[in-house]
Amino acid sequence: MYGFKFHPEAKKELKKLNNSIQILFTKKLKQILNTPELGVKLGNKNNLKLTGFKKVYFNNKRHRIVYKIIEDKVMIYIIAVGKREEMNVYKKAHSRANQIRK
Repeated sequence: MYGFKFHPEAKKELKKLNNSIQILFTKKLKQILNTPELGVKLGNKNNLKLTGFKKVYFNNKRHRIVYKIIEDKVMIYIIAVGKREEMNVYKKAHSRANQIRK
C-alpha cells in the first residue's frame, strides 16, 4: 500500500468541502492507495501541462483528485482537489506543478 502527502493548498481545498464529501474523498483515496494506477493519465489539458499526473473522480464525477505517483518513495502526492467547473481544479494543479518543477 502506498502512503500519501498533500500539497498544502490541496489539503485546504479538502477541508473546505462538507463532511459527507470528505468521507467520499477518503473512500476514493483508499482505493488510490491500494491501486495507484486507478486514475486516468493527464497530459496537456487545454494547454495546461499536466503530464505525469493522474485524475480520479468521486462524488458521482462532481469532484476530482489530481495526483502524482512517486514510485521511489511509494507515495501518492495529491496536488489538487475540487470541481472541474471552468477547469479550475486543473488550473490549480498546473500552477502547483509548475512550482514543484522549479
